[in-house]
Amino acid sequence: MKLAITFALAAGTALAGSAAFAQQKTIYVAGYGGSYEQTMRKEVIPAFEKQANVKVEYVAGNSTDTLAKLQAQKGNQQIDVAIVDDGPAYQAVALGFCGTLTDGAVYKDVAPVMKFKSNKGVGLGLVGTGLFYNKKVFDENKWPAPTSWNDLKSKTYGKKIVVPPINNTYGLHALIAFAQMAGGGENNIEPGFEAFKKDINPNIVAYEPSPAKMTELFQNGQAVLGVWGSGRVKAFADTGFPVEFVYPKEGGYALGSAACPVEGSKNAAEANAFIQFMLSPAIQKIMATGAGFGPANMTVTLTPEERKGLPYGDEVKTLKAVDWDVANAKREEWTKRWNREVER
Repeated sequence: MKLAITFALAAGTALAGSAAFAQQKTIYVAGYGGSYEQTMRKEVIPAFEKQANVKVEYVAGNSTDTLAKLQAQKGNQQIDVAIVDDGPAYQAVALGFCGTLTDGAVYKDVAPVMKFKSNKGVGLGLVGTGLFYNKKVFDENKWPAPTSWNDLKSKTYGKKIVVPPINNTYGLHALIAFAQMAGGGENNIEPGFEAFKKDINPNIVAYEPSPAKMTELFQNGQAVLGVWGSGRVKAFADTGFPVEFVYPKEGGYALGSAACPVEGSKNAAEANAFIQFMLSPAIQKIMATGAGFGPANMTVTLTPEERKGLPYGDEVKTLKAVDWDVANAKREEWTKRWNREVER
């Protein structure tokens, strides 16, 4: 997709003609792999490099990988912009890894729910966590489309279910979903662990964190049902594979993608310019149609075809939100327990 990139940097970050750009700088952006990385490398980064005369190095990894890099590089940060899930983003802010956003005109168009009270991060987009399935296989077997989180407990599909581990937000959402369905939740995760250990584990072919391996498991027929994000599934479906996404009747979960300029970065002005660029209407539309993220910028409009499968408009209101204050405080403990009791 070729869109005219007409984003104008705010006065406070109007860098293009300044001395800061006399010599081309390199900034490091850490973000997701898979379809997100492909869209960034193909349609976003080249446009920013051309506009801002900056070289962008993209460091792919899941959110916990990026957070671990920030922790390892504390005091000597190599990353300038971190793009992570909303939970790890709040962790990064709490740990002092995020600098304050500089002012920019584009922020007036960002949905209030995507803004951080600390002003040390901002939401870039939204996906929903739910179920996805191989429609062709389901049709051939005359299986009805999945409708409930409880379908993960069903023996119908054999050992052909794939779920990300809980150091991945999609997997954590599934754990919390089963806890909530049994009367628990973030403050009582026990029912979630019990459901996975007793009822779901026997059906699991893999607890898979890698987007590439997740699609591979479906392509080679090892998996026919799983837990994933709406954006990931949209990108997979766009390749022509017969896969569909479903919001479970008990409720899907909102997963925000957030960015922060890294505290201690030597390229703070360029880092902030990049984040503002990511929020510009043209780039927001690219990330919606290319990577499957519902826009954070409220001025972006999508056609019915473009918004298919995305959290957009009223659909966003139906998604559940995680209490990250509780979940982040417990996440390390839960992950150790998961590795010990579930994913053995």
